[in-house]
Amino acid sequence: MKPTVDFTFEHSWQAEILATRPLILPPQRFVYPREAEEVERGALEVMVQPAEGASFLATFALGFADPAAPTGLWSCPHRDELCAVSGGYAYVVNTREPERFTHLPFRPVLEVRVLAEQGLLLFAGHHALMAWGAAGQAWQTPRLSAEGLRIAEVRGNALHGFGWDLLTDKEVPFTVDLKTGERS
Repeated sequence: MKPTVDFTFEHSWQAEILATRPLILPPQRFVYPREAEEVERGALEVMVQPAEGASFLATFALGFADPAAPTGLWSCPHRDELCAVSGGYAYVVNTREPERFTHLPFRPVLEVRVLAEQGLLLFAGHHALMAWGAAGQAWQTPRLSAEGLRIAEVRGNALHGFGWDLLTDKEVPFTVDLKTGERS
């Protein structure tokens, strides 16, 4: 499956997903997360040119080799940040200081949505949602589902979706306030 590339948010950097790791590695390279073992197997390789300074190779460890887990690049609400998702493992990297990054706690992220009107990058996991804004993590919902959630629509500052309820064995609706992440 072809990786997603969505640069909706204004950004100060350029990035290109590489089909393979370059034979000659650039002087600057970063591996995300730092403690990953055998990171090259299935990793997402990206050449990044920040607004200032030399380009660098970013290697993002693969989470899951499953087509249901997204892979790709997204611009973030903060113009110097880049979001890379590799098999459901999501990373937000400061391109001016690539040693500064966040490995999002959802393992895996199952969906990434750009909410440009709200200035958010939205991540959906099995049980909850997380939003990333210009100042970093904006909010994370409490558990919305026993196993699996589905986003139905975004209307204004409300996200409507469904989560699986284990006790009733049915999908139940939920609404999340996109400003606060609170369920209503």
